[in-house]
Amino acid sequence: MSDSVRQFTVQPDDDGVRLDRWFKRHLPQIGFATISKWARTGQIRVDGGRAKPEDRLAAGQIVRVPPGGEAPHRKQVTKRELTAEEIAEAQAMVIAQTRSAIVLNKPPGLATQGGTKTHRHVDGLLDAFAPGEDDPRPRLVHRLDKDTSGVLLVARTPGSAASYSRRFSGRSAKKVYWALVIGVPDVPEGTIDAPLAKQPGTGGEKMHVDEENGQRAVTRYRVVDKAAKRAAWVELEPMTGRTHQLRVHMAAIGHPILGDGKYGGQDAFLTGSVSRKMHLHARRLIIEQPEGGKLDVTADLPEHFAASMEQLGFDPALSNAEPLREESNERTPAEKKQAARAYAKQYRRGRRGERRSRGAAPKPKGGGMRK
Repeated sequence: MSDSVRQFTVQPDDDGVRLDRWFKRHLPQIGFATISKWARTGQIRVDGGRAKPEDRLAAGQIVRVPPGGEAPHRKQVTKRELTAEEIAEAQAMVIAQTRSAIVLNKPPGLATQGGTKTHRHVDGLLDAFAPGEDDPRPRLVHRLDKDTSGVLLVARTPGSAASYSRRFSGRSAKKVYWALVIGVPDVPEGTIDAPLAKQPGTGGEKMHVDEENGQRAVTRYRVVDKAAKRAAWVELEPMTGRTHQLRVHMAAIGHPILGDGKYGGQDAFLTGSVSRKMHLHARRLIIEQPEGGKLDVTADLPEHFAASMEQLGFDPALSNAEPLREESNERTPAEKKQAARAYAKQYRRGRRGERRSRGAAPKPKGGGMRK
């Protein structure tokens, strides 16, 4: 617990963030009630002036934080000591680094996060990228299934994590996957629009198509090449982000991903020497960076996937994993406001018409007055 006044300089990464959110990012052990009390009594100062929890900070401002305030139940997260082998494993996954992100090529078989009986995972290795005690711990902003390999973006700071998360949730991030599937789709390029829900009786660990209660799920696909009628190499782009979406959608159209016994059963495997591991790989990611410019990164195939491509006669040079969707016509904030105003104006006009029609006296039949 700190027993002296602390001063912090607001970094560019936190420009525009609310004061209470800044505390949550940098001093999570201090609760909101304490922050509110300090603000009311003038103990929190920003550039020497009083500040409210909802005030937004600007880069370069000085935040004065009084002593103490740590809640016993809000212990500060301490970094885990990693072994030399773990640090080497984390570093070996890095395929690109920018000011705001570290991009990994996650191998198959390594979970993204921990869970029941899962103690080895990417999240547990992220302290390798924050060696100093004061270095912010990198944060995951999206996920890949344990047996799915490929591009995994990790944000360097809380601010960049928030920025990247908005791009993933807003679907402006473009992710293209490569997959080997059983058989060959009759339609070589198309869209799968099938709502998904948790399958009852599986504890939420398995999804299924549910037309009545499922959440909308949309996947675009394109067949790149085929090995007779035995298998196909496809590009997949998820337009929504449901759990196991690509795996369930491909199984739903009768072409499960090679090695995905969970959704394809025994039909998801080929005879012979082709690997029985899952063949789903996040090949390319294109996303806007908080500092400006696009991050465009491609991940090499894992060993088993590359070997299967060669066995089936597929040439990786046939695809550069170009996004399948049409170029986004995403509107600017100003355009969104203008559209909202136009809609509201049109709505009010319609309502006025309804009120006039309800308030008008019914016209007597024959044009005369009723007695």
